[in-house]
Amino acid sequence: MGRQLLDKESYVGGIRMAFVVGDSDIVKTFSLMQQLRPALAELTEDEYVTTIKRLQAHYGYQMVAVADDGTFASIAGYRITESLAWNKYLYIDDLITDQNKRSNGFAGLLFDFLLEEAKRNHCQQIHLDSGVHRHVAHRFYLNKRFDITCHHFQMNIEPDTTIEK
Repeated sequence: MGRQLLDKESYVGGIRMAFVVGDSDIVKTFSLMQQLRPALAELTEDEYVTTIKRLQAHYGYQMVAVADDGTFASIAGYRITESLAWNKYLYIDDLITDQNKRSNGFAGLLFDFLLEEAKRNHCQQIHLDSGVHRHVAHRFYLNKRFDITCHHFQMNIEPDTTIEK
């Protein structure tokens, strides 16, 4: 399964964790990622793989997964970045556990890994955004000692068709 976690595959209580890097493994995350990001259903598998690889190449996006019974039970997408507001930090773009495999500790395993990854990379903080309707996820984040520190604002921009790509 691509690059191995922590210089080797990691097994926690018989559960396999590893980085997701190869095309075939990226494809295996597609249906699970759609549970978190329903708009991805508009993409083909090839378009999804291309998107993930672009995020990896241009933005340092990484995916790590927990496997259970031969399938991905939980995945996290993250990146190490830096800003004037937060200095160096780990940003969690995606964190999802299969709806049929929740309450088994998989997200907790991923979070523990992400916390250690942030420390290894000398990050000062971990950040994430969560939809206001995701109350169960919010309980998880608060139990992991996250603070609610800001509001996230968004504005959709219509593409300017007069500008060439």
